[in-house]
Amino acid sequence: MAHEVTLITGDGVGPELAEAARRCVDASGVAINWDVQEAGIDVMERCGTPLPDAVMESIGRTECTLKAPITTPVGTGFRSINVHLRQTLGLFACIRPCKYYPGVRTFFSHLPVDLVIVRENTEDLYAGIEFERGKPETAELIDYINRVSPDRQIQSGREETGVSIKPISVSGSERIVRCAFDYARDNGRKKVSIVHKANIMKYSDGLYLETARRVAEEYADTGIEFEDRIVDNMCMQLAQKPELYDVLVLPNLYGDILSDLAAGLVGGLGVAPGMNLGPDGAVFEATHGSAPKYKGQNKVNPTALILSGMLMLRHLKETEAAERLEQAVAAVIAEGKDVTYDMKPQRDDPTAVGTQEMADAICAKMA
Repeated sequence: MAHEVTLITGDGVGPELAEAARRCVDASGVAINWDVQEAGIDVMERCGTPLPDAVMESIGRTECTLKAPITTPVGTGFRSINVHLRQTLGLFACIRPCKYYPGVRTFFSHLPVDLVIVRENTEDLYAGIEFERGKPETAELIDYINRVSPDRQIQSGREETGVSIKPISVSGSERIVRCAFDYARDNGRKKVSIVHKANIMKYSDGLYLETARRVAEEYADTGIEFEDRIVDNMCMQLAQKPELYDVLVLPNLYGDILSDLAAGLVGGLGVAPGMNLGPDGAVFEATHGSAPKYKGQNKVNPTALILSGMLMLRHLKETEAAERLEQAVAAVIAEGKDVTYDMKPQRDDPTAVGTQEMADAICAKMA
């Protein structure tokens, strides 16, 4: 029976990438009924909103979405379309594999880098609980904090200070750490590293670390190694010896930063897929932006969204097809012939192919 999947074509280079990824997923042999939906700036001009109700209805129906990059329109009231989707759909986990494929240009090509970043999506400083400087409610909050804080106060002036709140909960920490261990167990991974700053933020990151250690005990019989690392030390470790690490699980802000760092180790965002998981569905997306200056030029690297489609196939339990698709991508990259300009030794190489031509080569490998 065919799988029902929502395909959000996005804007900028999104439609080109969506077409390339859809063709590659279809070439894997898995039957997909695609419900194609539009979102982003182009839709905003026609419908007055970058995220029409039909998009959310489709996502809720299929519970599985492949999403091309979307630009968040300026001045529309949307802080971020991606954040809105995560919060509305309860997508609490962002999982970003960062794997080196031979042929990709990177300073770390001599190392077998194969990391998975598991990032909590709903809490921490990205919860969006902020108070603007100069507002009466901000001054009131500062006065309250200074009144009740036992040993630390905000020293800067009430009129010049903005405040952001960092909520970390036991339940949120439990489910993201369990997600990381479940991913490690289901995918044959050997180690989970908890990343935090509990030495300084004892009541938020400290709670996160305490909860993570307790959850790790539930997986003691799986044979998965468990450790914790302070976030600044983890950054240094990844720059020095990334091959020693496997699955990293982090609160929201650190996860955002380290996922880009890890992507840099394996060649950049152009080869970095991602998925956002929740209890009622999943959204698979490339981790780069919509690059509107390249719109319609058939130029941008489609690898990240195609690999996101591979992750989607794994999620749908189409494991064999997912393996074929990943192997085809790896083979095309390794050959280095039918790849986009950014994957050539020189970016002005005249033999570089376009977005659709690279997708054609990947489809041909599977055939």
